[in-house]
Amino acid sequence: MTILLLLIPLSLMLLGAAVWAFIWAVRKGQFDDLDTPALDILREDPPPAPQEPPTDAD
Repeated sequence: MTILLLLIPLSLMLLGAAVWAFIWAVRKGQFDDLDTPALDILREDPPPAPQEPPTDAD
């Protein structure tokens, strides 16, 4: 039963840290655009630029 004297304050501190992290993330704009990152994977990469053949500079 004495373990509760440790676990209850520890859980309250963890809860406080989670709430602080959530509030920090909202204020920093982490949740502003939830659609674009999911659609980025569907976009095709541009074709690579053609490379010139190496020239012999002997």
